[in-house]
Amino acid sequence: MRKIWGVAGLAALALTVSACGSSGSSSSGTAANTPAAGSSSSAAPATASGSTVTEKTIGSQQVVVDSNGMTLYWFAIDTPTKSNCSGQCATFWPPVKGPLTAGSGVTGTLGTITRSDGTTQATYDGHPLYTYIGDSAPGQAKGNKLDLNGGYWYDVRA
Repeated sequence: MRKIWGVAGLAALALTVSACGSSGSSSSGTAANTPAAGSSSSAAPATASGSTVTEKTIGSQQVVVDSNGMTLYWFAIDTPTKSNCSGQCATFWPPVKGPLTAGSGVTGTLGTITRSDGTTQATYDGHPLYTYIGDSAPGQAKGNKLDLNGGYWYDVRA
């Protein structure tokens, strides 16, 4: 009987240590701005200032990616001089910091705007640029054609 309790105790200890070693966290958000199930809820870092963007084929589309290979997006309700994604929206769609340098396959015009918080955001052909926290690895475009935060999001086509 003592061996059974010893094994059960070890199993319980292993489960406890395993659970304590997990660093999962939860975040709140509405269904309108929550990433797809199974994706990370921590904000991905925005592209560093002075980074190079390049063209990459994802699926059957040639899109613009940042220096880490992450897909770049534009928000349909933005204007060439103003981002309409701030606060909670910018948590899920981190603005890409500018300026950027055009790399291989990038033929559009790169520029910058000043956001309402005073930071500089990169633009591509007049569209302010973002990444999406639902993309957990290079080569993903899970944010394309999503209707979130008051408008549609699209990957940037090269």
